[in-house]
Amino acid sequence: MIELLILHSLMQKSYTMYSIKKHIETVFAAFVTPSFGAINPALRRLEEKECIKSGKIMSDGGKLSIYYNITKKGKEEFARLLLDDMSQNPSQFFLLARLKLIMADYLNKEEKKRLFFIIKSLAMKFKNQASERRDSGGFYYQVVLDNIACEYSNLITAVEALEKDNARNSQ
Repeated sequence: MIELLILHSLMQKSYTMYSIKKHIETVFAAFVTPSFGAINPALRRLEEKECIKSGKIMSDGGKLSIYYNITKKGKEEFARLLLDDMSQNPSQFFLLARLKLIMADYLNKEEKKRLFFIIKSLAMKFKNQASERRDSGGFYYQVVLDNIACEYSNLITAVEALEKDNARNSQ
């Protein structure tokens, strides 16, 4: 997930590691706040895979800064990560699905259609699982599972709205 967030940041413009962290926190604050300890190794992995390149620039104050740029291969990797299989773990799926929906603007019409199908299908599966298990616990268990089912219903509704927009904009 951290690679996806970094590549999304670099789709905007070149950033330093500090700026990447701040950009992710600004755009995705409601979902995730990565540490430098997560960003730094991810930048190295992306650079090793030639998805990004770095360059050193001396600032006016005489401080050396390392800027990162996305490469053509990085843009392809970004699209691949957006369309990559989703987690079968419901809590991981929920976070990743929301992040991918936010980033869907970078996909073409057919890629968006595929992403929406993947997310909607899994959301329906997880919603049904929550509904089926509702009666296997006590009152608190039922309340929590009802809430989870409601959250999946809301996600499905959001995806359906995005599907309509995608279909409308493709005409």
